[in-house]
Amino acid sequence: MSLSVTPCSDPDLWDATIDRLGGHPQQLWGWGRTKAAHGWSADRVLVAEGGEVIAAAQLVLKKLPVPLRSLAYIPRGPATAEERGVEVLEAVAGYVRAAHRSVALSVEPDWDADSEVVRGLAAAGWRSSANTILIGRTLILDLSHTEDELLAGMSKKHRQYIRKSGREGLDIRRVGRGELGACLDVYRLTAQRAGFGIHEDSYYLDIFDNLGDASPVYAAFRGEDVVAFLWISASSTTSFELYGGMTDEGERLRANYALKWFAIQEMKARGVTRYDFNGLLNDGVSRFKMGWAGHENQLAGTWDLPLSPFYPVFSRALPLAKRGMQVGRRQGARILASISTLRARA
Repeated sequence: MSLSVTPCSDPDLWDATIDRLGGHPQQLWGWGRTKAAHGWSADRVLVAEGGEVIAAAQLVLKKLPVPLRSLAYIPRGPATAEERGVEVLEAVAGYVRAAHRSVALSVEPDWDADSEVVRGLAAAGWRSSANTILIGRTLILDLSHTEDELLAGMSKKHRQYIRKSGREGLDIRRVGRGELGACLDVYRLTAQRAGFGIHEDSYYLDIFDNLGDASPVYAAFRGEDVVAFLWISASSTTSFELYGGMTDEGERLRANYALKWFAIQEMKARGVTRYDFNGLLNDGVSRFKMGWAGHENQLAGTWDLPLSPFYPVFSRALPLAKRGMQVGRRQGARILASISTLRARA
C-alpha cells in the first residue's frame, strides 16, 4: 500500500502526533515556528498508510539563490517507527520535490548510526554529509533507570561535585520569562569566554514563548544572582539540552553539577525516558558531559538526498557559508557580552 503525504496546519494535532509517535522535541510545532520567525520557513507533513498516520516530519526550509531554490531539512526526524524510516523519507522526499523543488532534502534522524535503517538510507541513494547541524556523537541517558542507578553510572568526581554543590546553599529552580534576561547575560559571557557564536535575544525569547512547557529553563541562584543556567526542550519521550552557561562564581561553586542533576531529575519526574546531552566534541564541556555516564552514543549523522542537478554546487558552497555565519555570530557574541559587562558596571 502506498504512503500518502499531506500538510498539517493544526498545532495541537501536530504535537499530539509527535508525542504519540515518540518524536524528538525539535519536531514540535513551536520549534518550527521559531525557525520560521528567524530566516527559515516551516512545513509539517503527516504520512499515512490506509488512512492511518504512521509518521510525521517537520521540514524547515532555507531559501537559497536561484537555481538552488531552497534546502529542506528535517531536524531529528522523521517521527516514525525505525523500520518504516526509509520508505517514509522517500515519500517525504517526493513531496518536497513537488512542493518546494529544493536542491536537497537533508535529515539528521534520531536513530543509532549502526541501525539497519541507516544502512537502508545508503542503499536508497542517500549520501552521508559532513555539513552537520546537530552533532551525531552524543550522550543519551536512559531515564528508565532509578536515580541510584544513574548516580552509579557517573564518574566518582561527578557524584562528589553533585554533593558538594548541593551544600553551597544554591537556589535551583525553574525560571520564568522575566528571569530569562539574567540567564542570557550569563550565556553571552559564556560565549565570549568559550569563543562560540549566539543568536540575538529575540530568538531565545521566541523559543521560550513558542515551546512553552516543552522548553523549561532551570537556573542556580546565589542570592539574587544567576550563577548557572540550563535550557532544555522536551517531548513526551526525549529531553534535549539546548543552551547553558555559568559565571566564574558558578564555576567556583560547581553549580553546574547540582543544576544538571536537578534537570535530569525533573525530566525523569515528567516521564521522559531519554536525556540527550546534545553533542560531544573534544573540549572541556564535552569532558564534563562524558562524566555523567560510562558510555556515549553515535546517532545517524547527516544524510542528504539530492533533488536537483545543482546539488554538487550546493554541497561545495555550504561549508563556506556556514563558516561565514559562525564568524559573524562570534563577533556578535563578543559585542553583546561587552555591552552586558558595561551594563553590569553602570
